[in-house]
Amino acid sequence: MTQTPAWWHDAVFYQVYVRSFADGNGDGVGDLDGITSRLGYLELLGVQALWLTPFYRSPMVDHGYDVADPRDVDPLFGDLDAFDRLVTESHRRGIKITIDLVPNHTSDQHEWFRAAVLAGPDSPERERYHFLDGSGEHGELPPNNWTSIFGGPAWSRVADGQWYLHLFAPQQPDLNWANPEVAADLARTMRFWLDRGVDGFRLDVAHGMAKPDGFPDMAPGALEGAGVLHDNALDPRFDNDGVHDIHRMIRKVLDEYPGTMAVGEIWVKDSERFTRYLRADELHLGFNFQLVDAD
Repeated sequence: MTQTPAWWHDAVFYQVYVRSFADGNGDGVGDLDGITSRLGYLELLGVQALWLTPFYRSPMVDHGYDVADPRDVDPLFGDLDAFDRLVTESHRRGIKITIDLVPNHTSDQHEWFRAAVLAGPDSPERERYHFLDGSGEHGELPPNNWTSIFGGPAWSRVADGQWYLHLFAPQQPDLNWANPEVAADLARTMRFWLDRGVDGFRLDVAHGMAKPDGFPDMAPGALEGAGVLHDNALDPRFDNDGVHDIHRMIRKVLDEYPGTMAVGEIWVKDSERFTRYLRADELHLGFNFQLVDAD
């Protein structure tokens, strides 16, 4: 008996940058109702699944990847009713909906981070992120030599003297995935959208999240030859073994909703390490960025 492949095996995906795709209310900014109004066009193109870029509440420092509330729609793009209309009409036309999920970091305007800054050192609120004392005689230097993907140090200092980790913008503090609260909150977010009919997620920075114990310095040469592919064994910031436990947790949630899937943004060049993300109990698909470097 031949088993029918899952829909995502050969579906035609279309990425929608929500802010610029279609304006449904005439304010000059793309929105969810605008996408709904163009579904007939997308159907004629043969599109079978949409990937929506972040539409969550956000200060928009990094195109919405700095998420302040992962369980609400930014008013710039509409509201939850508009999202529900988009899902309903997409499904009526046989089009699946996948959305961005940002598990590595939040916005600095997220209620957790604002509470962490106010709470002070050694507080439960700070345990949701990576707050560390600095180096140097008076803690005036960052805890280690890690750099941000966007340039400059990967650490910023708060008023009481501690430093917090941000592998991207200072407004995007990294979550502490060693804290069970973080995993529980992501599972809550996933179920929130899956219960609204979402068919899958694209995981931003899927090779991130897990950090090495002790936050060791980046060794000399850690960035040589890697470009944006974080495949250098001397670079401790990405592709740590603990990330696979996180993806197994994510997969367990998805398995509660048959027919759903996750695709990872995996900037890992080594083929063996890349395929580890696609094991039967982890992600369904991964972006193969090695093709970008193909001659």
